[in-house]
Amino acid sequence: MKNIKTADTETNHSWNLLFVAWILATSGTLISLFFSEIVQLPVCVLCWYQRIALYPLVIMLPLALFPFDVSVIRYVMPLVLFGWFFALFHVLVVAGIIPEAAQPCTLGVPCSETHFTLLGFLNIPVMSLITFSLLGLLLILTKKSFIKNTEQINH
Repeated sequence: MKNIKTADTETNHSWNLLFVAWILATSGTLISLFFSEIVQLPVCVLCWYQRIALYPLVIMLPLALFPFDVSVIRYVMPLVLFGWFFALFHVLVVAGIIPEAAQPCTLGVPCSETHFTLLGFLNIPVMSLITFSLLGLLLILTKKSFIKNTEQINH
């Protein structure tokens, strides 16, 4: 009986982690839409690639919550990694580490400009990198928690 209660707690823990990931993806989506549609900040090419990775998570993650299906990680992790790499590249562009010749958006809205900075160092590319890093971490923790739960049930 004790094993079943522990397993239920672990299942709840996995579900909670996936739920937090969905809240984070939804918050990121709403914040990005706020900046582009309400504040009217221009959206560069790299930002669009990050949005392409983030927006589907808002639909995919809650579909895995009801009923709980940890296999969604297999489908959303490539999007998170895609977004993370573009966010990292964007941070490096803004920092001046990526040469101008390698930057994908020099005409129109340059990717190297930041139009919003919070606390003097948190610009939109950095916030995107943090978001995708946290999403990846939450998905990994969800998977580990689920595996631990499965092992407890089988023993």
